[in-house]
Amino acid sequence: MKVEAIQYGDRKVYTVASFNRGVADWLSRLPTIWVEGEVTELRRNVRWQSVFFTLKDPSDGACLGVTIARSRFDALRLDLADGERVHVFGRPELFEAKGDFRMRVLSIERFGLGDHLAALERLKKKLAAEGVFERKRALPLLPRRIGLVTGNDAAAKRDVLTTITARFPAAQILVAETYVQGPFAATAMIDALREVCAAPEVDVVVLARGGGSFEDLLPFSDERLVRAVASSPVPVVSAVGHEQDTPLCDLAADARASTPTAAARLVVPDSAELLQRLDRARGALARGARVVVERRRQRVEHTHERLRRAPALAVERKRARLEHCAGRLRALSPRATLQRGYAIVRSDDEIVRSADAVASGETIDVEVADGRFGARVE
Repeated sequence: MKVEAIQYGDRKVYTVASFNRGVADWLSRLPTIWVEGEVTELRRNVRWQSVFFTLKDPSDGACLGVTIARSRFDALRLDLADGERVHVFGRPELFEAKGDFRMRVLSIERFGLGDHLAALERLKKKLAAEGVFERKRALPLLPRRIGLVTGNDAAAKRDVLTTITARFPAAQILVAETYVQGPFAATAMIDALREVCAAPEVDVVVLARGGGSFEDLLPFSDERLVRAVASSPVPVVSAVGHEQDTPLCDLAADARASTPTAAARLVVPDSAELLQRLDRARGALARGARVVVERRRQRVEHTHERLRRAPALAVERKRARLEHCAGRLRALSPRATLQRGYAIVRSDDEIVRSADAVASGETIDVEVADGRFGARVE
C-alpha cells in the first residue's frame, strides 16, 4: 500500500499507520547484519510461532528486542539461557500495528560465553570422573560455630546473618569477607575458606554470593576453588546466585541452597520449632514413665496377691495329694478286703495261706472286719 500524506493547506500530515508503514518499508531495505549482545528475557512457548528475547549490551545496558521463528530456533539446538552472549544475524523491522521496533533474526551463534560454557562442561566431566562431586556429608544439627565466606558488602551476607540470628539466636558466626568477583576472587575465596575451616569449633561453612551475570559467577566454577570445597575438612553449603545458577562449587559442596537465605535455614534449626519438639518429647517421656510405673505397680500388686494366696494354695495342694495317697492306701489295705467279707487266718502268729499248713485239732486265730475269734481245725 502506497504511503501518502494528507494535505492541510501547505502542510503534509501522515497518519500513524502511514508513518509506521513508511518506516517499516524503509527498514526492510536495510541489509542483514550481525549484532552482538547478551540474551535476557528469553520467552518460548510451544503454542507460539516465534521465540522472543532481548539482546542487551553489557557495557551500557542498551537493549534490542529480537524475534526468531520457533522452528528455526529449535533447529539451531542452542539451548540458550539468560546471560549468554551471542551473535545474531538478521535485519531490523517495525511491527506496524504497535510501532514496535525489533530485529527479525535468521541465525544465532554463541560468542564469548559459549566458549566458557564448553570449557566448564569439559571441566565438569573431568571432575565428575575423578569423583570430586561424590562426597556428601551430613550437616550438624547444632553447629558450635558457623563459618561464612562472602563478599565484604554483599546483600548475601546480610541475608545469612539475619536469618541465622532470627532462627537460632544462640548461634556463633565467624565471617570471612573476601573477593567474590573478578580475576582474584577464586584465590581469595580459597584462602578465606581455609582460614575459616582452621578456626576453632567451626562445624560448617557457608559459601555465599548473591545473583549476578554469568561472568560474575565464573570464579565459583574455578577448578581450584571447586577442589578446595570438595576437600574441605568441614561440611560446606554453597549458596551462590539464584535458583537457576549452578556453578561447579554447588556440585562439589556437601549441600546446595538456592539462595543465601535458604542456606541459613539449612545450617541452623528454628529455635521455636526446636523448643516445641523438646516439649513434645518431654511430654512423651513423662507419659511413657507414667505408663511404665503403672504397669510395674499392677505387676507388683498381682505378684503380691499371688504371694498372699500361695500358702493356702500350697496347703490345699498338699491336702489333696495326701487324701489321694490315703485313698490309695485304703484301697490297698487288707482291712478293706475284710470289709468285703473276707477273713485273715493265723496259726502261731503266721498267716495261713494253705490248708496243708494246719493239722486237724490245731487251734487257729480268725480275724474278720469287726474283730477276732479262735477256732479249731477239724
